[in-house]
Amino acid sequence: MKIAILSRNTRLYSTKRLVEAARVRGHVVRVLDPLRCYVRIAPGASSIRYKGREVRDIDAVIPRIGTTSTFYGTAVLRQLEMMGVYTPNPSDAVLRARDKLRCLQILAAQGIDMPVTVFGDNPDDADDVLALLGDPPHVIKLNEGSQGTGVVLAEKHAASQSVIEAFRGLYANFLVQEFIAEAQGSDLRCFVVGKKVVAAMQRDSSPGDFRANLHRGGSATAATLSAEEKRIAVRAAGALGLGIAGVDLLRSRRGPLLLEVNASPGLEGIEAATGVDVAGAVVELLEAQAGGARTDDKVHRGSLRKA
Repeated sequence: MKIAILSRNTRLYSTKRLVEAARVRGHVVRVLDPLRCYVRIAPGASSIRYKGREVRDIDAVIPRIGTTSTFYGTAVLRQLEMMGVYTPNPSDAVLRARDKLRCLQILAAQGIDMPVTVFGDNPDDADDVLALLGDPPHVIKLNEGSQGTGVVLAEKHAASQSVIEAFRGLYANFLVQEFIAEAQGSDLRCFVVGKKVVAAMQRDSSPGDFRANLHRGGSATAATLSAEEKRIAVRAAGALGLGIAGVDLLRSRRGPLLLEVNASPGLEGIEAATGVDVAGAVVELLEAQAGGARTDDKVHRGSLRKA
């Protein structure tokens, strides 16, 4: 099988592991920087070129699109989809997950429980917006932030108002959520591949921080999920149309709460914490959905090297 990985950096752990897992299984794989891809759009004659050469005969593509390249990266992914290339994470699904507000609206409509969330635009409505949420602490987060950036804990009402004013002054889109104190700075990352959770870890925040993200200094250990936690994780990924997802949950007094869904979840932390070959599970999904390997096709193999 001929696999392309859309990634801006071949040296990233997740990208290297996916390349390794694909090649171990006999597939041909190439990493394409989405910002170096350019497209020709025409009826019956659409194409993609990469560094001066046409990209063709790809069986499957794994998108590893960062937040800073969402618009262009999903446009390239969409072009590949239009050319008949299989992807476990379609462009529209990536966009649904990347927009935190849209993501929560979709999942709330499916009846998936989550921290109460509010948003509003007009400064005159700030007090009433916060009243809908309840007493502080409040968690205020940028709508398209990642890895814990743009997330602030406001412990008093006045602090919430100040952070909201600051974000509005930057013309940033944000939302405000209730703070789940009983989670004690921990969350669960459930790695969904296909229709099952293949690995899960508990992330614990570093001293003095409430964010459990590993990029913010948190630590991780393997986690054992309940049947309900697994069900919610798989249901959330499916509702957004994602075949590969990192679903973050909080354990609360009222049961598991969905925090957010990541369409390009990292592999390093969860593989280290659990010992699970998550990259291999991703490649196995491609094999099942894109028709299996064709490693004996020399012409097919050569066309990728020229792409």
